[in-house]
Amino acid sequence: MGNRNERSKWGRKWGLAAIALMVVLAACGKADKTESTPEQGAADKPLTKVKVVLDWTPNTNHTGLYVARDQGFFKEQGLDVTIVQPGEAGADAMVASGEAEFGVSYQEGVTLARTQGVPLVSIAAVIAHNTSGFASPVAKNIKAPKDFEGKTYGGWGSPVEEAVIGSLMQEDKADVSKVKIVSTGDVDFFTAVKRDIDFAWIYYAWTGVEAELRGEKLNMMYLTDYSDKLDYYTPVLSTNEKMIADKPDVVKAFVAGAAAGYQYAIDKPDAAADILIKAEPDLNAELVKASQKWLSPKYTDDAPRWGEQKQSVWENYANWMYDHKLMDKKLDAGKAFTNDFLPQS
Repeated sequence: MGNRNERSKWGRKWGLAAIALMVVLAACGKADKTESTPEQGAADKPLTKVKVVLDWTPNTNHTGLYVARDQGFFKEQGLDVTIVQPGEAGADAMVASGEAEFGVSYQEGVTLARTQGVPLVSIAAVIAHNTSGFASPVAKNIKAPKDFEGKTYGGWGSPVEEAVIGSLMQEDKADVSKVKIVSTGDVDFFTAVKRDIDFAWIYYAWTGVEAELRGEKLNMMYLTDYSDKLDYYTPVLSTNEKMIADKPDVVKAFVAGAAAGYQYAIDKPDAAADILIKAEPDLNAELVKASQKWLSPKYTDDAPRWGEQKQSVWENYANWMYDHKLMDKKLDAGKAFTNDFLPQS
């Protein structure tokens, strides 16, 4: 999470052509590398080793995974799960190529991947609704998209940023050409809005909560307040088609363990935060606890169960991306995600 850092993956489009090549090269084997260890798991069978790669540095989007590992929920499913951070290629590339069996991704990334032949599949929604939006210090007096006129937006340099800003401003009968868009690099939100910019795209669960702890009041414009088509799943848990075809039992076991971990975080946010802090001691403990308290109810929200995804959500956002010329092909939404591996509620 954060502002530029949490979204920079969009800016890359993560070299999709290169990923497609990696998938071809890896198709014969990397997803088959799951192996058993002598340690005993479900029904006294050897544990199957798998890797899950995060989308960014550890944060409360990932708490359920850490809980599932710490509390033995993965082990109960017969899995020995290693949690790793992404390399330069990014989580999607590692999952698509089979270097990691599972990953933390996001709907827009899976959508772009699939329209370019990269076989990623979303297997669970971590959060039921999009909690991101445009934030600014209250002193900037930005309360509606029309207020973006004459202001400077700081982002990561992706076409999607201008498309989203333009879409919101068009609905508010404002002129997107009057917004200055700059790249903020690795500068954090709080430094950037004091020095270089007026507003940025953030996830409230992290940067917004941090602002509360700092006593810095923000105006927050959630994307979901302006368009149902922008209420997409971010983040999601992903795998590749080869894993689903060849090792469906492993996929089912992973999703079951993750579901138990996130349910624990929903029921016991303080205890779940402590587990994340213990595993990642460099994190700001106060922020983790406050963020977890804010985010835990939103994991499931109004969904019938944790992880459930709707085809309409996938179709709406994909159509929005296509209409705004952010991708060249339409998405076959039914193949981009599955609820088949979720535990029955």
